[in-house]
Amino acid sequence: MEITEDGSHTLYLPEMDEHFHSVHGAIQESVHVFINNGLKRCQQPEIHLLEVGFGTGLNALLSFLNRQDKIIHYYSLEKYPLTEAEFCQLNYAQNYSHEVQALFRNMHQSPWEQPTTIAPGFELTKLNCDLRTVDLSELPAFDLVYFDAFAPGKQPDMWTDAIFQKISLQCKPGAIITTYCAKGDIRRSLQKNGFAMQRLPGPPGKREMLYGEKDL
Repeated sequence: MEITEDGSHTLYLPEMDEHFHSVHGAIQESVHVFINNGLKRCQQPEIHLLEVGFGTGLNALLSFLNRQDKIIHYYSLEKYPLTEAEFCQLNYAQNYSHEVQALFRNMHQSPWEQPTTIAPGFELTKLNCDLRTVDLSELPAFDLVYFDAFAPGKQPDMWTDAIFQKISLQCKPGAIITTYCAKGDIRRSLQKNGFAMQRLPGPPGKREMLYGEKDL
C-alpha cells in the first residue's frame, strides 16, 4: 500500500514492478480518464458499463459518486481480487459519509458472478475471470468501457487485437472506450477493431490518454 501525490492510496505489485494507479495521484487519474472522459461523456440515462480490472474498486466508487441521475449497470472483470485485509486499508471513501464508506466496503464484499444493487440506480456485477478466455457475449451490449488493465509493457496479452475485437463486438454503436494508455499501436489496434480514436490530454504526470467511440 502506497500513498500517491494526491493523498490517495495505490497498491504496488513487486512481481510486476507495477502500481495499480498513477503515483501522481490515483483519484486524479481515475477522475480524469474514466469519469470526466468516460462517464460524463456518456449521454444515455441508463448505462451498461464494462470495466476491465476491478482492482481497488476506485473506478466503481467514483462512478457511483458521479452518476447524477443516471442508472448504471456496472460489470467489472477481475482475475485476482483483493483480499479483505487489502481493501479495508484503502482510503478512497474516508472523506465521505459513513454511508459511502459502507457502500465502498459492500462493493468489495458483494458476491461475485451475480448482480448486487449497491444503491438505487447502481447495480454492480463483479466477474472473477480472465478477459482473454471469458465469453462476453453472455453479457449485455455496452455503452461505455473503462479499459484499466495493467500497462502493455507489463501485461501485453491484455492489449491485443483479439482482446479489442472481443470488446468491440459487445459494444453498441456509439459506445465509448477510454484508457490511460496512449501508445500508437494500441490506438491503431482499437481503430482496426471499430473505434474512432483520439488522443486527449492525460492526467497529471501523463501527457496523453486515449478516447474512442464505436463506429455507427
